[in-house]
Amino acid sequence: MAIIVTDASIKNDIAIFILHVNLANHSMTKTVYYAAFITSTKAELFVIRCGINQACNKENMSKIIVVTDSIYTAKKIFDAKSHLYQSHTVAILHKLDCFFASNQDNSIKF
Repeated sequence: MAIIVTDASIKNDIAIFILHVNLANHSMTKTVYYAAFITSTKAELFVIRCGINQACNKENMSKIIVVTDSIYTAKKIFDAKSHLYQSHTVAILHKLDCFFASNQDNSIKF
């Protein structure tokens, strides 16, 4: 199981997004990203994307739990319509497609 916890905030046009990833049988990792002149939605999508990438790259991962304070952003991942954040959406869905294709019992929860 992988637990992904994300948080993003913007102050003075600088976004800080923090990613905590706890993978089974591994120590928890914390990654901090900085970006200038970016929306909070794009920052959240980016950090969710990074967490899902880390989880999907581990062997025998069957469940991913994403904890985020922005359910609006998480819904964007599954929005097939064209929108500003579609490049992140496509990358996340590609990783999830591979994750689910590897085992039909795999799951993800937000």
